[in-house]
Amino acid sequence: MNIVLIVFDSLRKDCIGAYGQPFWGKVFTPHFDAFAKEAIMFYRMFPESLPTLPARRALYTGRRVYPFFNGDFRLKGDFVGAAGWGPIPEEQPTVAELLREAGYRTALISDVYHMFKPSKNFWRGFDQWTFLRGQETDPARSGPRLTQEQIDYWLPKPLQNEWGIRFIQQCIMNMHDRWQEEEFFAPRVMREAARWLEQNLDAKKFFLVVESFDPHEPWLVPAYYRKMYLKEDGPEQVKSGYSEQPLDNYLLRRTQANYSGEVTMCDRWFGYLMESLKVMGLLDNTLVIFTTDHGHSIGDQGYLGKRGYPSKPEVYEVPLMIRLPKARFAGRKVNFLVQHHDLAATILEEAGVKLPPEIEGRPFLQAALKGRKKFRDHVTIGWSATPTVITEQWWLNYKADGTGVFLYELKTKGRFSTNVASKHPEVVKHLMELALADAGGRFPEWIVELARKQPSAPGCSDVAARV
Repeated sequence: MNIVLIVFDSLRKDCIGAYGQPFWGKVFTPHFDAFAKEAIMFYRMFPESLPTLPARRALYTGRRVYPFFNGDFRLKGDFVGAAGWGPIPEEQPTVAELLREAGYRTALISDVYHMFKPSKNFWRGFDQWTFLRGQETDPARSGPRLTQEQIDYWLPKPLQNEWGIRFIQQCIMNMHDRWQEEEFFAPRVMREAARWLEQNLDAKKFFLVVESFDPHEPWLVPAYYRKMYLKEDGPEQVKSGYSEQPLDNYLLRRTQANYSGEVTMCDRWFGYLMESLKVMGLLDNTLVIFTTDHGHSIGDQGYLGKRGYPSKPEVYEVPLMIRLPKARFAGRKVNFLVQHHDLAATILEEAGVKLPPEIEGRPFLQAALKGRKKFRDHVTIGWSATPTVITEQWWLNYKADGTGVFLYELKTKGRFSTNVASKHPEVVKHLMELALADAGGRFPEWIVELARKQPSAPGCSDVAARV
């Protein structure tokens, strides 16, 4: 059996029509929705750690990254990112390495440039790895520079600071001569993946990982995609401020339209890849997995960007759809809790590879096929010094020093409108104990110190349920 894993970056679960729609209106995703009809849909899938690189470390290894022991990376050629923002540890075998040892031909097609920066190693275990250049601030092009007039068009005044200007300069430089749709990034990734399939039809079995940085910002799309959602023209807005939303009504709507348009472009070219699998006669013997690393806030509760504290569903809840060969079990819906490192273990099990004892993820597909209602009783998700613990009933987010607590009851109306931590100290204590157990009994000292330095978010509880 062949396996294809497709990962989009920053694709909101609610922007896939089969899952619902975001608060600003429906997003057009006919190919994602058609895939959903042939797949098993999982409704409670979460990352193991966030954001981009920690999420992929767990997905590529089946190992926990939280609570970030040895995770304070300061590597040349990269910025100091979130905890765990580094390479895959050398002693941890990757899914690709294990599958290659089991006779799979392996390939990675990706434009997620963070994976390919100096000191990174996410291509370990792949017989072929292809890095498509030019996303975000990847130094793929060096000129010409933007004029101030061009900067003012691409970057709203509230977002103009040294970092924002440097960001937009590189983004637009990287787009020179790419203004035909086929040269945009998601189309290039999907076309290159289809080309790999064409060139490797002789493989007895293969593992293909397709990584699309889209629909991550900058939300650069052909104008016709944006006009599907906003016909009004005016200044452009293609990035986040990673702060409380500072934009006027038009610029926020422009942001949402650009994001929606980019999702629709991703959908179109995902359809191209699926059609390629079909016409090459591969679908009857291929397991196709569709997921994302995390979502993105686009004006939700007045925020533009993604953040781990306070954590919210638009960033933390991710889609997962698995299409079995011949679309067996199509239409099944699964509501139990799973995470990225469980998906890694599932891929290995479905490939018939014995799981190494050090893998911490748990394979779940057979449990889903047998109709099990529960798999995990909770998930713990790491984002630097602010763990999140989720059960069927509760959502806890706090700082690793035990302060700044948010507790939400998930089975109530307006579930994220009221922080109930002060009303349920026993629940807070229990969930913190679960987070600490998943951390191996303690947090790294540098994480605790980071928590102490981080301000508590507005509206949090001062409960300190020490364990």
